[in-house]
Amino acid sequence: MTNLPPAAVLIAGAMVLPLLPSRIRGVFFLLPPALALLLLLRLSPEAGLHVDFLSRELSLLKVDRLSLLFGTIFTIITFIGGVFGLHMKERRQQAAALLYAAGAVGVVFAGDYLTLYIFWELMAVASVVLIWSRGTEEAARAGMRYLLVHLAGGIVLLGGILLHAAGGGSLEIGPLAPGRNGTAPWLILAGFALNAAIPPLHAWLTDAYPKGTVTGSVFLSALTTKTAVYVLIRVFPGWEILVWAGTIMALYGVVYAVLANDIREILAYHIVSQVGYMVAGVGMGTEMSLNGAAAHAFCHILYKALLFMGAGVVLHTTGKSKLTELGGLAGRMRLTLALYMVGAVSISGFPLFNGFISKSMIISASGEGHLSVVYLLLTLASVGTFLHTGLKLPYFTWYGPDRRIVPSAPPKNMTAAMALAAAGCILLGTAPHLLYGRLPYPVDYHPYTTAHVVETLQLLLFTGIAFFFFIPRLGGEATISLDTDWFYRRPGRFARRVLVDGVRDLFEEVERLAVGAASSLARRSVNPVAFFARAWGRTVPGDMPYDPHIQRPPIQIAISLTLLFAVILSLWATLR
Repeated sequence: MTNLPPAAVLIAGAMVLPLLPSRIRGVFFLLPPALALLLLLRLSPEAGLHVDFLSRELSLLKVDRLSLLFGTIFTIITFIGGVFGLHMKERRQQAAALLYAAGAVGVVFAGDYLTLYIFWELMAVASVVLIWSRGTEEAARAGMRYLLVHLAGGIVLLGGILLHAAGGGSLEIGPLAPGRNGTAPWLILAGFALNAAIPPLHAWLTDAYPKGTVTGSVFLSALTTKTAVYVLIRVFPGWEILVWAGTIMALYGVVYAVLANDIREILAYHIVSQVGYMVAGVGMGTEMSLNGAAAHAFCHILYKALLFMGAGVVLHTTGKSKLTELGGLAGRMRLTLALYMVGAVSISGFPLFNGFISKSMIISASGEGHLSVVYLLLTLASVGTFLHTGLKLPYFTWYGPDRRIVPSAPPKNMTAAMALAAAGCILLGTAPHLLYGRLPYPVDYHPYTTAHVVETLQLLLFTGIAFFFFIPRLGGEATISLDTDWFYRRPGRFARRVLVDGVRDLFEEVERLAVGAASSLARRSVNPVAFFARAWGRTVPGDMPYDPHIQRPPIQIAISLTLLFAVILSLWATLR
């Protein structure tokens, strides 16, 4: 049992769950992630599992501190997500969520690229079900775009893996160096970068996550991008291009959150921003920055899931998710607001909350690396995070103009799940050693220095003051913001007309002609003698029925034709 991959437990649970009665499926959902967590906590760094597949040895289980860290948080958040969706009865969505988590955990413990790729694609296919299950036309379209983008990214990733292997590279997962093995590392990086939502490959996230189901978006916010961060840490540490890509991400997400009106879209853009810190940390490549990227991924999963749960409760109880449609809910949703604010101050980096102990590691690593511009821009992005997720979203959702909305009471399990995530944010913020002791490298970092705490509180205070001066300009607007998805959504109509509608029309025309030809031949075959007689210029009564005993050609004609054919063959052979 100690060599059993934790993903196998989740896959088994996903297979059994649809067979169970609806009244116990929600509770059963909690069992696979709990067992997977217990299993991985018993794994030792020497544990391993190898199987033969198509003359290749696949490594289904490779354990070290980094994989244990990510495996732990993935199973924890799957359990919390299960609590949040305890009231849900839809077996398709429940099974898809377990398979999605299995894909993420499978990637974390994969020891070779082919195993990673298999679980990578499982994530893409399972996660799109959580978008389509919303059942709206918007969700259907966004889910299709999401699936096409991820399948295209998977093809690029597979191409990179095959080129890497063909060039003599090992399929064992490990750091890749730029400039070696041609374009293979860059294709692999592109495949990972898409799942990490690095601009301009990010629009699938902000397009699809706001359209997912209330419960499904919690899983979406936690798994895909953080799995990508894990493989970036594993394969591309120290790639300088990631420093600047991550810094741009951190600012890009904040800027677009200004323009967003949907509360889950605001949170989706902040995923891009927060993952930017992790990507930048990977690019710096130092032990502190890699520790910071891993720690921030761990913390981000907790507080971002908490934020999506808070937004999900609003959507579930009011049926609305636009800032321009919400307001005046504070007195009617006090507990939801309080728990949401734990996530908001966590993502903003308040002292005593988990964002403070992880984000600051990356910013400090940029300072130690003498990356002054990066240090300044990441600090600026932190200000923007508090401005929008910590102030704008809660103010215009729960305060602002009272639109006389009377929300229904949320299921108690939703509140319980938010409380679990909030407890995790506070626990790690007040006892950072619980996380630091599990990071991949020894930690020599102390976040609670006087200078750091004072500097952080000053930034947060002045951001809060600025917000209240600019409240009229920060409210949501019922507009659509153009993003990089314009470049494939706009020509998508033309591509559909040519590649889908055009091909369909062509096949329909060919089918029409073929059916017409077959019908004509069938009509003429009713009386073949009359048909050939007319072809030879002879008249035959049109109503004369075909009788093979009367109108069949005599046997001598067949014998004559056979003899003629034999003579022709003989002459041809003689002349040769």
